[in-house]
Amino acid sequence: MDIRPTDDQDLDVFVDTLHAAFGRFPETPVDGGGVWWAALEMDRNLMALAPDGRPVGTAGAYSFELTLPGGVLAPAAGVTAVGVLPSHRRRGVLTAMMRHQLTDLRDRGEFLSVLLASEAVIYRRFGYGPATYTARVTVPRHRSALADRRAPEAAEATASDSATDSIEVVKRTDCGELLEGVYDRYRRAQPGALSRPHRWWSSGAGQPPIAPAPRYVAVHRDADGVPDGYASYSFEAGTLTVDEIVTTGDAVTTALARFLLDHDLADRVVFKHVPTGHPLRWQFEDFRAAEVTGDTDWLWVRLLDVPRALTARGWCSDGELVLDVDDPFLGERGRHLLTVRGGRADCVPTDREPDLSLDVSDLGSIYLGGTTPSTLVRAGHVRAHRPGAALLADALFRAERSPHCLHWF
Repeated sequence: MDIRPTDDQDLDVFVDTLHAAFGRFPETPVDGGGVWWAALEMDRNLMALAPDGRPVGTAGAYSFELTLPGGVLAPAAGVTAVGVLPSHRRRGVLTAMMRHQLTDLRDRGEFLSVLLASEAVIYRRFGYGPATYTARVTVPRHRSALADRRAPEAAEATASDSATDSIEVVKRTDCGELLEGVYDRYRRAQPGALSRPHRWWSSGAGQPPIAPAPRYVAVHRDADGVPDGYASYSFEAGTLTVDEIVTTGDAVTTALARFLLDHDLADRVVFKHVPTGHPLRWQFEDFRAAEVTGDTDWLWVRLLDVPRALTARGWCSDGELVLDVDDPFLGERGRHLLTVRGGRADCVPTDREPDLSLDVSDLGSIYLGGTTPSTLVRAGHVRAHRPGAALLADALFRAERSPHCLHWF
């Protein structure tokens, strides 16, 4: 079996092979473009070839920026388009492609890799761990009344904002540049968020609202008329479905949610992507109004260079930890002294006794602050070698806000 990089001439074969691996046929582009493979970076993709030269597997990567705790923007490879033809599964094709890809990413100087897992049991063995989570929230409109804010400062701010801000409804086809700008400001402030490069918007790749599928967009503007939030949504058979709400502040999120919940013709409103710990459920007069379903993993993270990754992100607490990190897929093991002072970290090799022993996939899960180390200790995945080590790790790895990723790739 041979694994080789692809170029632009391989696009059709690459896409056909991937669709065959998943037993699907390419969808018909909507008006104005809008197929997911329009954003593929063919110089970053791989194809596995059988001895007779037939393609039997694919793996790709996008060039993203990932927002880390502390507002740090770090380059990250977005692994995508991974598939093996049914006729060649369980022959080591996937393992060979994953090893080849990780080696290639390191050779490019990258230290973080991320993906969305089609199946949760596949990618942990390659060193990836679930790091952000999302849920679907369904609200019957007759139970959707929002309670008044009880904190005096919050109530005053809400009253002031509502008197000066505005919301308008526009068609998705009329506001692409606006959406791109609002999303870019949002993702720079949200841990766990990925960039959406301009080529995604210009080619209509991905899912709505990037794709030019029919959508309405509620655009929120501040007192100066500057757009500072949007909600992309569709309406069918009494159900208003919200693709995403993108803002940089809770007050704007609440204003957009209230606007959507007040849609006269809707029987229910479905919010497709709500992050863990979001305050929306607490804002209803009826706490049980929001039905949470589809609570699942979203972004998976893999550290390719542990010291570089740990020193890249920001930190909320000071302290020292010795981490013994095992990377069985790449056959590596390292013991690292992590020292955090003033929001920045130093990470060096050490012979000191470890505080925590963990797999690189578990380190990926806690890296963005969305999974606490103590949870993985209790689950039996991470070993704490001394009392208090897990709680110290919880404090160190905590992010300023829960990480969340909206981007599909």
